Amino acid sequence: MRPAQLLRVLDREFLSTAEGHHTPVMLWGPPGVGKSQMVGQIAAAHQVPVIDIRLSQMEPSDLRGIPFRVEDRVEWAVPAILPDSERHGARGILFLDEITSAPPAVSAAAYQLILDRRLGEYQVPRHWAIFAAGNRQGDRGVTYTMPAPLANRFSHFEVDTHLDDWVAWAYANDIDERIIAFLRFRPELLFDFDPAHNPVAFPSPRSWEFAHRGLRKFEEHPALLQGTLQACVGPAAGIEIHAFVNSLDQMPDLDAILAGKEVPVPTEIDLQYAVAAALVGRAIRAADGDDAPRIIGNVLVYAGRFPQREMGVMLVSDLHRAIGNALFEVPAFADWAQAVADIMIDD
Repeated sequence: MRPAQLLRVLDREFLSTAEGHHTPVMLWGPPGVGKSQMVGQIAAAHQVPVIDIRLSQMEPSDLRGIPFRVEDRVEWAVPAILPDSERHGARGILFLDEITSAPPAVSAAAYQLILDRRLGEYQVPRHWAIFAAGNRQGDRGVTYTMPAPLANRFSHFEVDTHLDDWVAWAYANDIDERIIAFLRFRPELLFDFDPAHNPVAFPSPRSWEFAHRGLRKFEEHPALLQGTLQACVGPAAGIEIHAFVNSLDQMPDLDAILAGKEVPVPTEIDLQYAVAAALVGRAIRAADGDDAPRIIGNVLVYAGRFPQREMGVMLVSDLHRAIGNALFEVPAFADWAQAVADIMIDD
C-alpha cells in the first residue's frame, strides 16, 4: 500500500483507540522505505509521544518485568519503558520496531501485550495505539519467521514506495529541490535495493534524505561531494545525482520567471525537471505571502510553456499536493486548466 494511504490507515487506527475499535498494525517492508517515519508523522500530527521499543535488543524480562516477593506472594515490577498515563500522557503510540528481528522468546513475551493490551497486572492505557514494523525475510536483514500466534494479533500492511507521496513529503520537509528534480527525472532510483547483492549503500527514501544533507554540507567542497553522495545512495546513483547537480548551472533565471518575464524553456529534459521542481519549491515558500497570487500565477503561466504538457501537469500536480485548493483561487489557474483539459491529473 502506498504511504499516503497507510498514513490515513494509521491515523484512523490511532483515533479508534477512543472508540474501542483499535487493532494493532504491523508494517512490513524493506529497509529505508519510511516505516518508522510514518509512525512518527502520526504522533507529530496528534502531538502525542511515541515509545519506541526495539524488540531485537530486548530480553523477555525486559517486557515482563522482574519478579519480587511481597509477603507470601510474588509480584512483578512493571518496566518503565511501557506506556504509563501519569508519566507519558493519556494518549500516545507504543511502537514495537524491528519486531521480526526479535528472538522467539521475546516475541512470545509480547503476545499478551499486543492482543490483550496487558502483561500480567500491567494494562496499556486506553488511548494508546500499538503499531509495529519489521523487514521481510527476503530483505537480507536479521529476521525470524513471525510465529502464527503473533501474526494473528495484527492487521498487516506492506509498505510500497510511491514517488508522488515521497515528493509531497520532500517539499513539506524542505528537501533540496535538486534531489526532487533528479528523482522526477529518474523515478526508478527512488528505491533500488537488490537483496541478492546485499549492498551497503543503496537508493531508498531514507538514503535520499541523507543525500539531501550531504548536498547541504558538501556542495561548497566539490572534491568531496561525489564521494559523499555515493556513500549515501550507492556508487551508481551517487555518480548520477552528482552529474545532474553539476549540469544545473545552465538553469534559466528563476527570479525572472517568478516576475512574469518571458524566459525560454530549456530544451534538455533533465533541466526541465530541475526547473519544474525549483518553481514548485519557490511557489510553496511564497504561498503565505501577500504576493502569492502573482508569483503562483507566473509559475502557472510558465507551466503552460513546456513543450511536453505532461511536464507542466506534473509541476501543477506537485504544487496542488503542497498548497491544496488555494491553487484553484489563483486567476491564472483557470487558463492553465483549460489549456490541458484533455490531460487527466492523477492525484
